[in-house]
Amino acid sequence: MIVITGGAGFIGSAVIWELNQRGIDDIMIVDHLGSGEKWENLVSLKFRDYIEKDRFAEIIMNKGCSNIFGQKDNKIETILHLGACSSTTETDASFLITNNFEYTKNLALYALSRDIRFIYASSAATYGDGSNGFSDKEENIDSLRPMNIYGYSKHLFDQWALHNSWLQKIAGLKYFNIYGPNEYHKEDMRSVVLKAYEQIVSTGRIKLFRSHNSNFADGEQLRDFLYVKDAATITIHFVFNKNLNGIFNVGSGEARTWNSIAEAIFKALGKSVDIEYIDMPESIREKYQYYTCADITKLRQSGYKESITSLEKSVEDYIKKYLLKNARLD
Repeated sequence: MIVITGGAGFIGSAVIWELNQRGIDDIMIVDHLGSGEKWENLVSLKFRDYIEKDRFAEIIMNKGCSNIFGQKDNKIETILHLGACSSTTETDASFLITNNFEYTKNLALYALSRDIRFIYASSAATYGDGSNGFSDKEENIDSLRPMNIYGYSKHLFDQWALHNSWLQKIAGLKYFNIYGPNEYHKEDMRSVVLKAYEQIVSTGRIKLFRSHNSNFADGEQLRDFLYVKDAATITIHFVFNKNLNGIFNVGSGEARTWNSIAEAIFKALGKSVDIEYIDMPESIREKYQYYTCADITKLRQSGYKESITSLEKSVEDYIKKYLLKNARLD
């Protein structure tokens, strides 16, 4: 059995969808559905059971879970920990440390004590402004300087795992800018593709942040964008290759401009490009990443051979198959 925390979320539901495509449904989902529309991501998925994350934490802390279904054939083989607060603008440090660091630590210790495969979501936010590069080599971890508390909450667990020598036994995945179907519930944390699509439908144009860095022209800020379907296949690569441990970047390995992603969106909609540049809020200017690009050398060396969908093709797939039809992964 595979336990997937955050399984109703964006990347989590895409991973389950991909597992279902492969005929796998021996899955327990752990999440917090709350009062939003995240539950809709679950409707078409096939899985064994669902449990709220606080209840799951109680079971873990009480050293339970071995017979959670009342059956003997449901041994947990893998915990894929994708659940966390993913808001880069969250300012409650205590909440993020409790939710992102301590929860992850408890799950990791539980898994390690029972010889359960443990994979967790780290983040490209741990790289900060990129001045120390984007290499996922473990020896670089302590040199990284995240620029917000979200990034630090992820970085703190990377450091804890490193200093306790757990990275020899577990895998951490540093996700870059992921976009695609099933992100609709993420509110302000939704991708630029979804936000831009809604702007075009409403006004016919896209608003992008003006650059406040002399090294980058307006709209020429660079990001490593990755389609969620690719993120799902990469994640599953680590689920079924249990000897792959350590930190790994999950990105395309290519930096693209905001302008290029805007152009891809307009092209997919069959419309002329119309971009308006607006000032970036002062509150985020000092902590804004102008460049990210995943070094995916280790990913390729790990045996991942699949091609990565181009920005243009993935944007077209997202818009034509999902956004225009108001659809989710099915």
